Amino acid sequence: MHLTTAELEAGLGLIGRSPKREGALEMIVRRPQIGEREILHEGQLDVSEGLVGDSWKIRSSKRTADGTPHPDMQLNVMNSRVIALLSQDKSRWRLAGDQLYVDLDLSEDNVPAGTQLAIGSAVIEVTREPHTGCGKFVERFGVDAMTFVSAPQWKDLHLRGINARVVQPGVIRVGDVARKL
Repeated sequence: MHLTTAELEAGLGLIGRSPKREGALEMIVRRPQIGEREILHEGQLDVSEGLVGDSWKIRSSKRTADGTPHPDMQLNVMNSRVIALLSQDKSRWRLAGDQLYVDLDLSEDNVPAGTQLAIGSAVIEVTREPHTGCGKFVERFGVDAMTFVSAPQWKDLHLRGINARVVQPGVIRVGDVARKL
């Protein structure tokens, strides 16, 4: 079920009440191969690999000169309230293609590039690379959802999520607190 723009906009109030300082890591999704998703209870974050076992390290990037994986796009992090609204069912969260889903305000004002988040024993850092949707996102959540997360008036809310990189390796678990440092 794809929501209309009006239905999506009605959810902005709940999204706006996301915790500012710390919130729960609600889902970890590993993408071992393109098109595959594994929901994990526990994951290992590594400085050179991102989420261990995820395919980020073998994915090419249009944002690097040589097509290698972009170091500032190791992890895709999405607000759990946004994906709950878009997907309407937690079993569909993984379809967004992000690895970490947190109940935390990911807006530019709250977590600008350079902000570090401690999750479990790991630390990640928000990067400047914008996180945008793709054709698969439109297929899975609808044109109105893509328009909603990309709308200029809400650009600074980072509704589609943020990119991050691992700066301190460690173990993360569903239920861990994601805390601004």
